Amino acid sequence: MKKCSWSVKHKIEEDYHDNEWGIPIYDDRLLFEFLILEGAQAGLSWLTVLVKREYYRNVFDNFEANKIVTYDQKKIDELLNDSGIIRNKLKINSVVSNAKAFLEIQKEYGSFSNFIWGFVENKPIQNKWKKAEDIPAKTEISDIMSKVLKKKGFKFIGSTICYAFMQAVGMVNDHTTECFRYNEIKNIK
Repeated sequence: MKKCSWSVKHKIEEDYHDNEWGIPIYDDRLLFEFLILEGAQAGLSWLTVLVKREYYRNVFDNFEANKIVTYDQKKIDELLNDSGIIRNKLKINSVVSNAKAFLEIQKEYGSFSNFIWGFVENKPIQNKWKKAEDIPAKTEISDIMSKVLKKKGFKFIGSTICYAFMQAVGMVNDHTTECFRYNEIKNIK
C-alpha cells in the first residue's frame, strides 16, 4: 500500500497518518487540541509532538479551554518545569491566551468549528498533489486565517502553523494522490 512519504519513517507517524491525518474534524475540543499542538511544534518535528501528545493531554486538562483559562502563575511555572512537554515560555503562555481567544470565538460564532471551517466554505479542499514536494507550507487561505486569528488574540499561529492545522483537521486533503488514504479521505461525507 502506498502512503505519503513523510509517514513511513516512524510507527507513531504512520499510525497518525493512517488513522487521523486529514480526516475532517468538527469537534471544538479536538480542533483546539490540534491548534495548540501545531503551535507547540513550531520549529520542531511533528514526531516530537506526537510522542508527547498523550502527556500534553494530561497536563493541559485534555485541552479543555474552560479549565486552561483559569491557569495561574503557579500552574504555568509547573508546566515550565515539566520535562514531559516542550518547555518554551512563550508557547506555554500562548496556550492560556489561545484558550481565552478560543472561548470568545465560541461565544461569537456558536462554536469554534463554525468559525474555522468558514475559511474553506465549510467543505474540505481536495488537492491533487502527486508528491510530497509539491505540497505548499502555506497558502493564501492560511495567510488569511493566521491574520484573523492573530487579530482575535491567538499566539503561535503563523501561516505555516495554520496550514499544518488545516491539513491535520481535514480542511484540506493533502494526502498525495498515490496514497491509499487520498480517496478514502476524499470520499468522507
